[in-house]
Amino acid sequence: MKSAWKAPLCVTALLLAVLPGLAPPPAPLSAQEVANGDRPTVFLDCAARNCNQTYFRTELPWINWARQPQDAHVHLIMTSQSTGAGGSEYRLDFIGSEEYEYEDQLLYQAPPTNTQRETLDELTHTIGIGVLHFATVHGFMDDVNTFQEITEDVEHGVEEIDPTERMVTSEEVEDPWDFWVFRLGGNTEVNGEQTRQTTEIRGNASASRVTRTWKMNFRGDFNINRREIDLPDDGTFTDERTDWGVSELVAYSLADHWSIGIEGEVRRITRFNQSFRWEITPALEYSFFPYEEATRRAFTLFYKIGPAYREYLEETVYGWLSETRWEESLEIEFSQRQPWGDASVGINGSHFLYNTDLYAINLEGDISFRVFRGLNLNAEGGIGWVNDQIYLAAGDATDAEALLNLRQRAQDFNYEFQVGFSFQFGSVYNNVVNNRFGGGGGGGWWR
Repeated sequence: MKSAWKAPLCVTALLLAVLPGLAPPPAPLSAQEVANGDRPTVFLDCAARNCNQTYFRTELPWINWARQPQDAHVHLIMTSQSTGAGGSEYRLDFIGSEEYEYEDQLLYQAPPTNTQRETLDELTHTIGIGVLHFATVHGFMDDVNTFQEITEDVEHGVEEIDPTERMVTSEEVEDPWDFWVFRLGGNTEVNGEQTRQTTEIRGNASASRVTRTWKMNFRGDFNINRREIDLPDDGTFTDERTDWGVSELVAYSLADHWSIGIEGEVRRITRFNQSFRWEITPALEYSFFPYEEATRRAFTLFYKIGPAYREYLEETVYGWLSETRWEESLEIEFSQRQPWGDASVGINGSHFLYNTDLYAINLEGDISFRVFRGLNLNAEGGIGWVNDQIYLAAGDATDAEALLNLRQRAQDFNYEFQVGFSFQFGSVYNNVVNNRFGGGGGGGWWR
């Protein structure tokens, strides 16, 4: 065995010795490899779509990108939320370090017709505008030629987009569609092996309209799922289910911190023993913070009450084949994203009006916290107390239904919890991009 490896090892040693001598002399450092003191250093804290940090580093080489927020002149928090037309609104908050007191905000709205490349280009220009303004205010980039070149490049991007300009309102334009957006979708999936096969057909359709005062969403979907599994002793297990549903939401901006609305649903869901179900629930929401700050911080109370009618596939544990019950629920949620990290916590409680002993309470939360340089702790979890499963079938689930989770079973509680950490040390700069061996080397598509 040793002799078999001797030749390859000799060849490898020879290549390692010769190749450095054959390589051309190193090229001058590119702009992205320069960490000059007169360039602003930015830490990107991104919780939005299109967080392609490699792209930003490549396209904005005049910025020093820090690996840790403690090493940055400015902390950039980027968040996003969906717009009424199906696009995304990005919020970029530029927060200076203790040494550089500074705070600024830019908004950029990507239309739904954008390709990913268009959105990335426009986000890059927006980041450049924000960082350039910070650099101007605090006297960075003393090199006049460099400063002029960067300014001209960013201004070229400004000619293409204006990231601070918000979308027009319904009163400012004539829209032949009256701000309605429609979508259709569907897919078919078949997978299996010699002893099992699964076929699934899914489809959905939606219509939505969003203005400054109204928000309306209508959605329908269906799912056909068939499973065939060869059992070692009992032949073949076959299960075929068809579920469908239609839901709606209509909300109105009542005041600066108040919103009212109504939710409705018509659905068939076999896992919960319901062949037909409809419900309609008026709702009220109060936001302690302005709604415009929702991507950075939110503290809301959400209350709804209404009736629900159910027809069951099998008789329930309470002896019903159909029933109409009123239910109310209250949800409190708090979330925020700050330079130290982000956190959210929420609690939801509901019960049936005819019997308050039938209730459910869910508590969940998550946190990501920077303890000190390089050390981040993160945790998330939830626990629920369940005592409102009035839809449960009286008969027991089969072994196959229990193993495949095809039928909901009686529960008193549920929970989930996970905790982790990450620790990083080394170079404080994150500028260099090297796209060679992009797959990591040696990894095939099948791995």
